[in-house]
Amino acid sequence: MKLKTLVLAACTTAIVAGSASADLVFPLLDYRTGPYASGGIPFADGYADYLTLLQERDGGIGGEPIRQIPCETGYNTERGVECYESTKGEGALVYQPLSTGITYQLIPKVTADDIPMHTMGYGRTSASNGEVFSHVFNYPANYWDAASGIVNYLLEETGGDLEGKTIALVYHDSSFGAEPIRTLQALGEEHGFTVSLKAVSPPGNEQRSTWLEVRRERPDYVIMWGWGVQNSVAIQEAANIRFPMNNFYGVWWSGSENDVIPAGAGADGYRSVTFHGVGDDYPVYDDIQAHVVDAGLAAGAGDQIGTVLYNRGMYAAMLAAEAVKTAQEIHGVADITPAMMRDGMEALVIDEAKMEALGLPGFGPEFSVSCADHGGPGSSAMAEWDADTQTWSLISDFADPDKDVIGRLVMEDSLAYAAENNIPETRCE
Repeated sequence: MKLKTLVLAACTTAIVAGSASADLVFPLLDYRTGPYASGGIPFADGYADYLTLLQERDGGIGGEPIRQIPCETGYNTERGVECYESTKGEGALVYQPLSTGITYQLIPKVTADDIPMHTMGYGRTSASNGEVFSHVFNYPANYWDAASGIVNYLLEETGGDLEGKTIALVYHDSSFGAEPIRTLQALGEEHGFTVSLKAVSPPGNEQRSTWLEVRRERPDYVIMWGWGVQNSVAIQEAANIRFPMNNFYGVWWSGSENDVIPAGAGADGYRSVTFHGVGDDYPVYDDIQAHVVDAGLAAGAGDQIGTVLYNRGMYAAMLAAEAVKTAQEIHGVADITPAMMRDGMEALVIDEAKMEALGLPGFGPEFSVSCADHGGPGSSAMAEWDADTQTWSLISDFADPDKDVIGRLVMEDSLAYAAENNIPETRCE
């Protein structure tokens, strides 16, 4: 059977299983199979479980029931595009592909089809410029925010002095992994540190030569930009050469339990930047347990609650649901269209009072979205792994990135994209 037929068959099955009366349609571009399933599964569980919670506890959103349409991508770009094409006609309100490769392919498609896409913490960083990217949103933070957040934390640790230091970037050899390079190089010019680039061929099972280079060069710090098995292999290799874990930092896609647990005690002290809270000490999880897991409606086994990637998937779904509510308020109707959903995302406001009411007090920084700013504040905090208790804990407050450097890079990249694609550089009043 051809690949396209397989994808369409999987999506069609999910559509038939959904409620025919549902009006708020959420396509789920999941990957529960393939080399990146260990990260895709908990995120997908969190996203689906939160939407199920709203359906079971609240009867949907604003009185409108929710219908989920799962479609397996396997983290494969071609399959991701096929999933998009086969689900968009169902009234899909927003896409969350959890893949930079799929994101790049869908940017022109969602724009032409008038359907918004949310790439929270990934995708094309310069899509934060809403003047150019009308249908793409990456709030509350993006890749370049993460790179700057790590550097800012290092500046705090060193009393503001990184002059003469070397930072090795061990990165996934893909568009995802290459995203932070220009940012780190620009920050290096500003603060006097050198960036040493070390690409890792996906999926990253073999890294011995890379870490022998690290041992030989002895950089002051290592930043990892990885996903899937690359992360756990890198952490084990770093432990093998006795690289100090407190000097090893990961992007938020390199900071889950899956990444550190395989290395055992060797991972103790490893750090990862994050844009949201850690753990399960939030009231919303009591509701998910009662209305979803105990009711036998969980997307998975129900054992991922409170893990980093489950939290992130739940957070993404929560932001999508709040955008639906915003769109319903703006347009005065409950059964919104994808175009209305875009308006809701562009007017989204998340403050602490709202987070507390949702059962997520202190889970993340406050932010708002606007026509020109689709990226939010980019605030991040640092998390550290404790191998003894097998828990992540925040070791810093949420802080803003270097907006001057990132703003300049976003403008350069987005305007270049606008010129290449004949997009007007301004659309906002």
